[in-house]
Amino acid sequence: MSTTEIKIETASRAPRLDDRPLPKRIGLIILATDHTTEVDFQRMVASNRIGVYVTRIPYANPVTPENLKKMQPSLSAGAALILPGETLDVVMYSCTSASVVIGDAQIEAAVQSAKPGVPVVTPTAAAVSALKALGAKRISVLTPYTAETSAPMAAYFADLGFEIDRFTCLGLSDDRDMARIPHDEIAAFAAEAMAPESDALFISCTAVRAAEAVPRIEKALGKPVVSSNLATAWACLRLCGDTDARPELGLLMTKPYAES
Repeated sequence: MSTTEIKIETASRAPRLDDRPLPKRIGLIILATDHTTEVDFQRMVASNRIGVYVTRIPYANPVTPENLKKMQPSLSAGAALILPGETLDVVMYSCTSASVVIGDAQIEAAVQSAKPGVPVVTPTAAAVSALKALGAKRISVLTPYTAETSAPMAAYFADLGFEIDRFTCLGLSDDRDMARIPHDEIAAFAAEAMAPESDALFISCTAVRAAEAVPRIEKALGKPVVSSNLATAWACLRLCGDTDARPELGLLMTKPYAES
């Protein structure tokens, strides 16, 4: 039978529509080179209640303060591309080092120019909230960056009143390489990076696959561990009203959220 002989009928009524396909919407603004954030958020955040919607913005390595700052003009356009004309419950910008050099407030303003009134999460602000939720005042920090790119981050946490007992960087300058550090290596460097007197360890960088390794690192260290993606996932879940304790993902996922 040819298609010209097939009668196509319109249904007797229009379909009933839900207000939203899923009750909650999280928008992610990630780097063009990001291998890790989408995978982590699908594992830790996405559900039949929470949808995760991603846009990518231009980014060119190496990871330097200058290159990180170049992303700022793309933030508003990136946010506008996430479900245009529809509201979001939260937007997360997934770059820790850029959040330091651009500034949390500047990132929030850029996103809200496209999505007015939406709560904005950055890895740095989420990490601060996470460390406070865990009662950490003295911290150790592990980053994959060079010393040059790590320096502004050290200043960021020190300026917010944290005592930094030990700050370790791995000297990498390409975020694609940072995403290729295996879990065993992350755990090994975490053990070296943690000062005995620290209350918690912060592992920076949304490219690093640290979130999945956090439970084993906490078990080995006997101290709380916060990674960039664990902190942002926790913040986004709590802002969407998900208060479930999920200790299998790390101690942080048992804590309530309060903005820093």
